[in-house]
Amino acid sequence: MTQPNNPIATHDHEKVFWIGRLSALIPGIIFVWIAFQIPDLAAGRPLQISWLWVPSLNVELTFFLDGLSGLMGLIITAIGALVLIYADAYMGKHPDLAKFFVLLHLFLISMLGLVLSDNLLVLFVFWELTSVFSFLLIGFEHTSESSRASARQALLVTGGGGLLLLVGIVLMGLICDTYSIQDLMTQSDLLRFHKLYLIVFCCVAAGAFTKSAQFPFHFWLPDAMTAPTPISAFLHSATLVKAGLYLMARFDPILGGTMVWMTTLVVIGAVTAVWGSIVAIGQKDLKRVLAHTTIMALGVVMMFLGGRSIPALTAAITFLLVHALYKSALFMVVGNIDHQTGTRQINEIGGLGRCMPVTALAAAMAALSMAGFPLFFGFIGKEIMYKGALAEPVYPALAVTAALIANSLMAAVAAAIALRPFWGRPCGPRPTTETAWPMWLGPLVLSGIGLGFGLIPDWVGRWLIKPAVLALHPTREKIQLKLFYGFNEALLLSIATLCLGAGIYWQRRAIRAVTAQFIKQLPMTFAGCFDQLLRAVAWTASLQTRTLQNGSLFRYLVIIIGTILLAIMWALTDYQRFEFVFKLTPISIWQGILVLLMLMAIITAIRSTSRILTICALGVIGAGIALIFLSFGAPDVALTQLLVETLTLIIVAIVLLRLPRLQTADDPGPAPRLLRFGLALTSGLVVTLLIFLIGLQPVDRTVTEFYEKASYVQAHGRNIVNVILVDFRSLDTLGEITVVAISAIACLALIRKHEQT
Repeated sequence: MTQPNNPIATHDHEKVFWIGRLSALIPGIIFVWIAFQIPDLAAGRPLQISWLWVPSLNVELTFFLDGLSGLMGLIITAIGALVLIYADAYMGKHPDLAKFFVLLHLFLISMLGLVLSDNLLVLFVFWELTSVFSFLLIGFEHTSESSRASARQALLVTGGGGLLLLVGIVLMGLICDTYSIQDLMTQSDLLRFHKLYLIVFCCVAAGAFTKSAQFPFHFWLPDAMTAPTPISAFLHSATLVKAGLYLMARFDPILGGTMVWMTTLVVIGAVTAVWGSIVAIGQKDLKRVLAHTTIMALGVVMMFLGGRSIPALTAAITFLLVHALYKSALFMVVGNIDHQTGTRQINEIGGLGRCMPVTALAAAMAALSMAGFPLFFGFIGKEIMYKGALAEPVYPALAVTAALIANSLMAAVAAAIALRPFWGRPCGPRPTTETAWPMWLGPLVLSGIGLGFGLIPDWVGRWLIKPAVLALHPTREKIQLKLFYGFNEALLLSIATLCLGAGIYWQRRAIRAVTAQFIKQLPMTFAGCFDQLLRAVAWTASLQTRTLQNGSLFRYLVIIIGTILLAIMWALTDYQRFEFVFKLTPISIWQGILVLLMLMAIITAIRSTSRILTICALGVIGAGIALIFLSFGAPDVALTQLLVETLTLIIVAIVLLRLPRLQTADDPGPAPRLLRFGLALTSGLVVTLLIFLIGLQPVDRTVTEFYEKASYVQAHGRNIVNVILVDFRSLDTLGEITVVAISAIACLALIRKHEQT
């Protein structure tokens, strides 16, 4: 037996940890609880739980369980429990096994919070949490450069969409004065006919399209396949990528029904489905094959969410469930193959059916459901899909054509996955035994459910599909799933799908070569455009750093002061009242002498090349300001100014006097001198203008009168300034004292360091 190349695959199955198996009880219990709510949900009795969270922002922690969120909750918890059991054996003795399960559980809880939230702001919090935890899970193998790059790409794409989604959510809240989804459904007409509707729709669609890998944001999903298989089986088939679909389904009663909604979703969904299926047929890595087929499925569901007819919405919800079942199973099947053989290249494996019979059975059932073979749930999903495409209110021909092309290619891909690795010509490494039972349990159960649901479609339709559809569009129209609807157009299209799929599979090598060559000849790809955009951002940041942050203190001061001056002058352009009334107040002789001394000190500080003289000049300026405060009847402020000035003067003198003597600076030239002079003159003029404008305004004594009345009564103090600092603004004072204390400690450390040197 050839040893596998995957380091995770080398662990001893007899010594696997039980962390995943025990932790699977958490989603398992939640699954059972949601399952017990199904009868009430089917009867139209949703469950709501609410707590007040942020009253000032009108945010309530409200969770709402109806048919749609119930179906999503069942998918998340059921597949989550099976993936946890699977990951326990797959990850084995991985050094970060505990962190893996913690992240997986946090992601699972975030997904549940997303689908159960009724408040849009709470929904957005969980939306961003799914992006953060998916980033950590995709980049779980953080020592690998490709894993880090894939995680970063996924986070940037989905995070950018999330920011736009937040804009849309805030706008909806401002328009309707509520963030409750249930309340927004009652104000849908207000949103649809509002002048900001197009902006709201674009923001919401951007968030959903990026998360669900819709064209042109589809490129991040195949690159995320660097993550371990359990992550791909959970995030990229059943949960994370379904978040965008859930969002659009939930917003369908609120924003749907307009021409821009239907056209955008149908066209983008159709393009995504066709492109994903075309690229999938040309791939050789099994995980990338499944990633592109996932893009196809996401596009199909998005396309049908663009319709307002009951068949279209039924098709979207049904295929959402169909895809989650067979795709999660197939991801785990590919993980088993990789685990046992050390490769995922479809042309390097074959003849595994005899040594991995259980995995082969699970792969066959999941692939048959994916291909839409009769008796499987996938067959019902595809027939419902064609009925929905024929009932599309806009571009029905586009929907039917896209569905036919995508489904035919998917049938060929399903045949390749089920036949080539297990029953093809033996080649490459071949294991001698089947995987451990935790690794074949998940795919076998999920693919078996796909078969079971195909045999009891009426039960599935009544308890799972119908309540979810009615949550989107209450109607009296009959919603029923059947194994056989009779001979009609949908059945003929299903038969045509299987026939075309068989033909494509027969000519798969030629088609794969043509597809690969076509993709290779493309002048650019969206992944390449994304990389170029990142390079442009990095180049811009580098240019900005070289220009604005080159280490020159003078340049920093020019930029900061200049920006502040421009902002103030821009604000003053809207000020309509520039009627200055100059009232010259006579000053005493000693005040005039004080002003002249301060002016002389300023000139001395500017022109001096001696540090001690500069420090003394600054001390004269500070002392003069203190005397000015004193002359206007503010002895406390004057004393504070004098103490701070004295302390600063002593510390600066101790530090600066230990530095070498200042050298005469070279003449900077006329342009820098003019810039400095202009900046200083402008600063003085702007400050003077602000002082005059403030003097023109009537004095508002509301705050002053409050402190005058409350200082003695409430704080028992007659010195109003002290009372304000110690009682009314005690936290501010504490913060200021803390800052001063930290600064003093830092200065003391600098002084001692200089004494030692």
